[in-house]
Amino acid sequence: MSRATYPRVEHSAAQRLRGPLLVVRDVKGVGWDEYARIRLDTGEVRHGLVLEVTHDLAVIEVLEGTDGMGRTATHVAFDGVPLRVPVGEAWLGRTCNGRGEPVDDGPPVLCNVDAAVAGRPLNPVHRLPPSEPVLTGVSVVDALTTLVRGQKLPIFSSAGLPHLELATQLAAQASAGDEPFCVVFAGIGLTHADAASVRDALEQRSASGELVLVVNTADDPVVERVLTPRIALTLAEHLAFVGDRHVLVVLADMTSYCEAVREVSAARGEIPARRAYPGYLYSDLASLYERCGRIAGLPGSVTLVPVLTMPGGDITHPVPDLTGYITEGQIVLSATVSARGTYPPVDPLSSLSRLMRRGAGPGRTRDDHLDVAAQLLSALARARQVRELAELVGEAALGATDRLYLQFAEAVTDVLVTQRVDERRSLDDTLDRAWQALSALPRQELAMLSPAQLDAHYAVAVPSGGAP
Repeated sequence: MSRATYPRVEHSAAQRLRGPLLVVRDVKGVGWDEYARIRLDTGEVRHGLVLEVTHDLAVIEVLEGTDGMGRTATHVAFDGVPLRVPVGEAWLGRTCNGRGEPVDDGPPVLCNVDAAVAGRPLNPVHRLPPSEPVLTGVSVVDALTTLVRGQKLPIFSSAGLPHLELATQLAAQASAGDEPFCVVFAGIGLTHADAASVRDALEQRSASGELVLVVNTADDPVVERVLTPRIALTLAEHLAFVGDRHVLVVLADMTSYCEAVREVSAARGEIPARRAYPGYLYSDLASLYERCGRIAGLPGSVTLVPVLTMPGGDITHPVPDLTGYITEGQIVLSATVSARGTYPPVDPLSSLSRLMRRGAGPGRTRDDHLDVAAQLLSALARARQVRELAELVGEAALGATDRLYLQFAEAVTDVLVTQRVDERRSLDDTLDRAWQALSALPRQELAMLSPAQLDAHYAVAVPSGGAP
């Protein structure tokens, strides 16, 4: 039953206001997650969601906040259905706020279909394993932590690092080859300056009709921050599974989302768990992250890149810790790498894409991709050991091969990792750069590459009867 035809009865028995919450008594037939309209005596209309129902009491999250509301001047009408937003291709090229309302001064978004923002549980029997790459044009990501269609791969960062720049670069450059592709970018708790920079960076993608931008700023109500990723994922699901597109969803910053969940939990008087976050934070994050994937029989996919900042760079903080349990790897930004002036400041040895083998290699990217990536990571691990040894005994005491590993690490940074924020590299260019960095090492050190691959690169004929 639609909200337009559902018979609404107004309740004026407001019992309590606390933070973003409104408690109404004497309610009947009201369910969890139901949408509510709140009318003030001044004529203003606000909106809310039912968080909890106990006997005749209903706890409502007020999306616009409770400032200026009074117990005796508040009238609540329940719609009988959860919050729904219009979904469809009309959203492409548009910008909305955290409540799903257009804020780009454009015409109304006309869609014939709406969907509940809570989403629908995906039957595990119908879920397909992620496969095929999403190429981002960022060399260190495409080469070493390849993003796969249907995967959830977070970016772990710290305050002061350019995670928002990297997130917008991924959103601006990512593609699924020749197949239909679009991006849903959700900015959560952004400053107005950051929101403006995101709009500018994604302007071209928006103009081409390949972007939906959902923006929640830091001064918007906290409850809207909780809704923002759900609205973004609802729009993405329809574009993917009804519109047959491959959709990349970028959520930045999920730490702001988790802080909003903690604030609402405190207003409800719930018993806090680790670091004052609610005990259900894990299941709450899973309800978002698990909405990505692929469905059997449907050509589209939803790929998720949540961005989160680790307070104090602590990877054991509840937000990155719980995210790591749910997702399939991580891209870790390093303050040490950033201090050297490298962009993007990705630490390859701390980063991982657990599904990379499903999306890279023969028939998907390039035949030598996985072997080159494995050799790069192995050599980088050796270079890190050599650097630690050099700090103890001095670089002059190192052997000739060890010094070559230090040169190799510098070549990886200069040739492969370092990239302009507006530079998009093809996969062939990326892997050629990886080979160029590996050329700093003697051939006998490249044990993870086959003789045929080495011959093809060095143009050296293999002698009969043995490897070179």
